[in-house]
Amino acid sequence: MFDKYIIDPATVHNTGPVDAPTGFAFETRLGYYRGITLSLIEDLAVSIDGQVMPRDAIAFDDGKGALTLAQMETVYDRRWGFGTPATVIVSLPGGFPKGDHRLGLQQRLRISYMPFPSFNNDEKTICF
Repeated sequence: MFDKYIIDPATVHNTGPVDAPTGFAFETRLGYYRGITLSLIEDLAVSIDGQVMPRDAIAFDDGKGALTLAQMETVYDRRWGFGTPATVIVSLPGGFPKGDHRLGLQQRLRISYMPFPSFNNDEKTICF
């Protein structure tokens, strides 16, 4: 329902030294209509031009410090509110590639009253 708001394309930027980026980051919003505890985020799959980044290369920062996806599995005291931006950080030597590329993000969320995960997807063309 809110998938088109998941990726904020204006926030994509490289991380690390300017002359040798170690990755990139961008702001994201929750694609689900309620806030959730971080432990309910089963996966954040980032892709560039359809190539999925390794799960262990992705971190999430809700403004209280970055966590790996594995660390988030046991974080029960932090909540991601609907409409609140958070940052996805991806380790990628060289940073985000130059030129026009499709950046994708799939959020797989565990919702207590649903017998299956909620999949929320967004894909944007990034001119970098």
